[in-house]
Amino acid sequence: MPSIIPSYIYTLFASIIVGTIVISACGLSTANVKAEAEKQHLSNIAEYVAAESLELISHATAENLTSTLHLNVPQLIGNQRYWIKVANDSDRTWVEVGFGTTVASSDQRAYIPSEVTASGTYISGSGIAVLQCFPEGSDVQLTISGGN
Repeated sequence: MPSIIPSYIYTLFASIIVGTIVISACGLSTANVKAEAEKQHLSNIAEYVAAESLELISHATAENLTSTLHLNVPQLIGNQRYWIKVANDSDRTWVEVGFGTTVASSDQRAYIPSEVTASGTYISGSGIAVLQCFPEGSDVQLTISGGN
């Protein structure tokens, strides 16, 4: 009889270990799905800002008008703050996004097919994101900022 009880105890411990491994694997999988969804949401925001920027640029160039747009972006993605930056170099103009409150270079970009001078940064949680486009001499200036 004493030999049967240890086998039950070993089976119970083995079941606990296997259950812990299964629960941990499910938790990791859920965390990865959540992180990927948040990254996709951030990418969608970059594409949205790029599309709205292109619309403002077309108004500024065609009608020589200053345009301001309050962007409809969330304050948080999941429970994280994020930033949006518009910038340009000699070849391209783009919208860049990333998580956190410190603006750094990011690989998440949406390009704007237009030659403008772009600058400014919006950090979520600092009010409403404001996108402004105005002619400046022969150039067009595009800026983003956090308004209150």
